[in-house]
Amino acid sequence: MRSLDDLAGDLSFTQAAVGADRSVTFLPDPPRAEREYTVISVDDHIVEPPHTFEGRVPRAMADRAPKVVETADGKQTWVYDGFDLPNVGFNAVVGRPVSEWGFEPVRFEEMRRGAWDIDARVADMDLNGVYASLNFPSFLPGFAGQRLQMTTPDKDLAMACVRAWNDWHLEEWAGTHPGRIIPCQLPWLLDPELGAKMIRENAARGYHAVTFTESPHALGLPTLHSGHWDPIMRACAETGTVVNLHIGSSGASPSTTDDAPPDVVGVLFFGYAMFAAVDWLFSMMPVRFPDLKICMSEGGIGWVAGLLDRLDHMQSYNSMYGTWKGDLTPAEVLKRNFWFCAVEDQSSFVQRERIGVENILLESDYPHCDSTWPRTQQVIREEIGDLPAEDIRKITWANASDLYSHPVPAAIQADPNAY
Repeated sequence: MRSLDDLAGDLSFTQAAVGADRSVTFLPDPPRAEREYTVISVDDHIVEPPHTFEGRVPRAMADRAPKVVETADGKQTWVYDGFDLPNVGFNAVVGRPVSEWGFEPVRFEEMRRGAWDIDARVADMDLNGVYASLNFPSFLPGFAGQRLQMTTPDKDLAMACVRAWNDWHLEEWAGTHPGRIIPCQLPWLLDPELGAKMIRENAARGYHAVTFTESPHALGLPTLHSGHWDPIMRACAETGTVVNLHIGSSGASPSTTDDAPPDVVGVLFFGYAMFAAVDWLFSMMPVRFPDLKICMSEGGIGWVAGLLDRLDHMQSYNSMYGTWKGDLTPAEVLKRNFWFCAVEDQSSFVQRERIGVENILLESDYPHCDSTWPRTQQVIREEIGDLPAEDIRKITWANASDLYSHPVPAAIQADPNAY
C-alpha cells in the first residue's frame, strides 16, 4: 500500500511536476452541455472553504479549530490545534490544463471556484448537466473524517469540529440549493456507541448518508471483524443511512513495490474497492444487519461480475472454511447490500444483469483529475446510450434517488432541461 498523504506531498509523483514552475491557467468556461439524461452523481468532492468552522465551534475552542493561514512562501495552509494540514486544494484540478495537474493547488484562487463555493458548484453542475450530487470531504477532514479526529489528542475539540463540519455541510453546502446536494455526514469513529447516537440524530435532521473508512484497521482502529462497529452499523441499517466507502478513506492506495512507477498506483486504485467489498462482506455485518446499505464509492464496476463468480466458486466448498452462515450465499448478500459506482467503465455495462442493474450508480468525481466534468452527459451517451430506456433511467438517477431517499421532481425526471 502507498500512503495518500505521502503521494500528495511527492512533487515528483507526476511528470508535470518535475522541473516546472507554478503557473496557474484557467481554461475558458465550457458551453452548457446538451442534456439528454437526468443525472445524479454519487461521488463528487468538497474543498472546504476557509469559513467552514467559523461560528460553529464553541468559543473556548475557536482558536484551535481549523483555520486557513497565509504562509511566508505565499501559500495557504489549514492549521488545526497547532498542526499544519497543507493540502488546501487536494486534487482540485478541473478547469485547468492537464499539463498543470501535477500540482496540488496551494491557494484557493488556484482552484476553479466551484471546488469550494456552493453557488459556483451548482453553476458547474448546471453546465455539466448533473441535477444532484453527493459530496465527500477533502484532505482536511479526511474522506472518513479521520483527520479531524486523529490529528488532535483533544477528543472534545475533535467532536466539536466533526459536529461543526456536519452542521456546515447540512445548513450551507446542502441547504443553500435544496435538492441539488445529497447530504453526507462525517462519522464519529472514536466511540461506536456515541457514533451510533450521532447517526440517529443526523438521520432525524435530514442526513441519509455517511462517509466511512473502507479499512478502519489501517487507521489504527478495530477491525471490521471485531464486532466493534456493530452499534454504528445497526444505527445505519435502522435509519436507512447509506454507508459510503470511498477509495482512499483508510489513507492508502494499493500498490506493489516501493520503486514501482506512479502508473501502478493509478491503475490499481480501484483494487481497494474490491478488497474492501470482500472484507465488509465477510465481516458478516451485512448478514447481521440485512437492511444495511453499503456503497463502494469511486471503485468502478468492472471487477464486480468477476467477484460474484469467485464468490459462487468459493461457496462450493464453504464447508472447508465454515465461516459463512446465513440463508443467502455471499454473492446474494453482495447484490442485496452493496451498490457500485461507475466513472468511465465502458466495457462493463454489458455485465449489468450479472452485477444487478439496480446496483449500479454513476459519478462525475468533480473536482478531481478523474472527473468527467464538463463532459458527463457525453460520457453517459457514449457508454450506455444504447441500453434499454429503463436501464438508463435506473443507472443515471433512479437507483441513486431510491438508495439515498433523495426525490427528483417529476418535471426533471421527464425533462433534464427542466432545472
